[in-house]
Amino acid sequence: MFGTTTIGIDLGTANILVYSKEKGIILNEPSVVALNTNDGTVLAIGQEAKEMIGKTPTSISAVRPMKDGVIADFDLTSGLLREIMRRISVSGVRKPNVVVCTPTGATSVERRAISDAVRSTGARSVVLIEEPVAAAIGADLPVAEPVANVIVDIGGGTSEIAIISYGGVV
Repeated sequence: MFGTTTIGIDLGTANILVYSKEKGIILNEPSVVALNTNDGTVLAIGQEAKEMIGKTPTSISAVRPMKDGVIADFDLTSGLLREIMRRISVSGVRKPNVVVCTPTGATSVERRAISDAVRSTGARSVVLIEEPVAAAIGADLPVAEPVANVIVDIGGGTSEIAIISYGGVV
């Protein structure tokens, strides 16, 4: 029987990265959406949309729906995530469990918006994890141990320095 895949999403201001333990990095695309400003139709996402910046008529706008590590435009972010899920479904990932990073200082409203946007893609379940904890896990640090691990996470929209111990930020 087929098992459910768990993926990790780094929903960054500059790039979106999707990772699975089985396949490694599945997708790494710029967090950019190109849309028709007349009717709101999404024309392109990722690298294709980024390449449109500064080269389109006024009826097409290339925007970044994330700002400072959180959602600035919910509808565009949801559309971007749906297209990303469609792309990774080609590689056999369907209705995954999703672990998604959030900035340590994200408010409950910002965290809820991220969770809702990911749920709108049809994810089986969504778990939020603070970005420094995810970075420490990715660096194979002993995050659950009773020792202090200092992690520096430098992103396109936010940078965080944290001490990780017992699975969380101290």
